Amino acid sequence: HGFSIDGLMEQLEGRKADKPEGSYTTYLFEKGLDKILKKCGEECSEVIIAAKNGIPEDTANEVCDLLYHLIVMLVESGISLKEIEEILEQRRAKIGNLKQFHTSDHCS
Repeated sequence: HGFSIDGLMEQLEGRKADKPEGSYTTYLFEKGLDKILKKCGEECSEVIIAAKNGIPEDTANEVCDLLYHLIVMLVESGISLKEIEEILEQRRAKIGNLKQFHTSDHCS
């Protein structure tokens, strides 16, 4: 089957539990949150630079690196994707309500 964020999260949770030797993910978990956060910052900067350079393929690759490190951070912090999805859903619902509010506001 294909890629999914859920699948990546499960894989990284497994790596944290099993700590396979020679794994970059194991290395990050062993170094701890400060190292993981440092990598998130670096990857975020690389996304910005790639996007500014205007080469979509480079930007997409850097976004993948950032997403990977963000998910490592979620695993390390004990935050589930379900929690993230619930927050995003609440925000989506608020945005929808805000649009309706503004639309009806302009009509009156």
